[in-house]
Amino acid sequence: MSALKTPFALLLALAAQVSLASSLELAFVGDLMLDDGPGKTIAAGGDPLAAWDAELRSADYTIGNLECPVATTGKPLESKIFSFRADPRVMRVLAGRFDALALANNHSGDYGREAFLETLTHLKAAGIAAFGGGANLTQAHAPLWIEQKGLRIAVLSYNEFKPRSFEAGANWPGIAWSEDSHVVADIKAARAAGADLVIPFMHWGWEHETQPSARQHALARLMIDAGADAVVGGHPHVTQGAAVYRGKPIIWSLGNFVFDSFTTRETTTGWLLRMTVDRAGVAAWRTVEARMDEAGTPHRSPDARTPCWRRGQTQVAECGAN
Repeated sequence: MSALKTPFALLLALAAQVSLASSLELAFVGDLMLDDGPGKTIAAGGDPLAAWDAELRSADYTIGNLECPVATTGKPLESKIFSFRADPRVMRVLAGRFDALALANNHSGDYGREAFLETLTHLKAAGIAAFGGGANLTQAHAPLWIEQKGLRIAVLSYNEFKPRSFEAGANWPGIAWSEDSHVVADIKAARAAGADLVIPFMHWGWEHETQPSARQHALARLMIDAGADAVVGGHPHVTQGAAVYRGKPIIWSLGNFVFDSFTTRETTTGWLLRMTVDRAGVAAWRTVEARMDEAGTPHRSPDARTPCWRRGQTQVAECGAN
């Protein structure tokens, strides 16, 4: 009998190792605005992300939304009320913590195309992949490919918030705009190219609205029906909860992560999302709350309960920080 038990035990152990090896942990954060207060902190030798260093580095792959150009060139657009531009020295707090940064947002083009192209140069020099934006339309719509532990994941990013003048063209740089037919085509193209999972990272919704809009609901369903395995969002400057559609998670908005000039509890609260994926899709995810101070520096909230989910659950639950 023991001779039979040993091979079975070994088989179980091997199966567990294979399962572990084929799962991957992704981390996402929302808006990273490194001008103004955060920029002053960095210029003075500080580090707005110091409290999150271990959390950002421990994931297999970490992604954020870069809510400003990083450049010394360009001029602010006269048509905008708020225009941001971070000094290139901010790259020291991003390098090594982020594997990729999304550029599909309403501030990437604040200082024009020259500054946008300079941003791409700084990201490349720091070893950080840029997606949702590029030197032309094709590059802006190209997926971020994550190929680790036997998985091939495509992450796409689009902006829905004005100005649309930041959109890339056939021969000029810019961001990917959220046009339904293009988004669906990109998801299907990623599947055809061999993606095991497709995850759109959206810049959408109305600012300061704590509930997702009808447009967000409709677009999320459209993307999942087209083949997306999860949808992650940002832009409203507040968190917006989460949902499950056809067994696929939707995290409506991660809120701000590094951002000053906000004063309410809602606008100074953000989430770090940790998502475990495997060949079958999203296995589990949880959020960790961050609270920003007056300088825009995020701090941990150890007693907060935030959304979480595991495969097989029909509804989103709440979990404590861990």
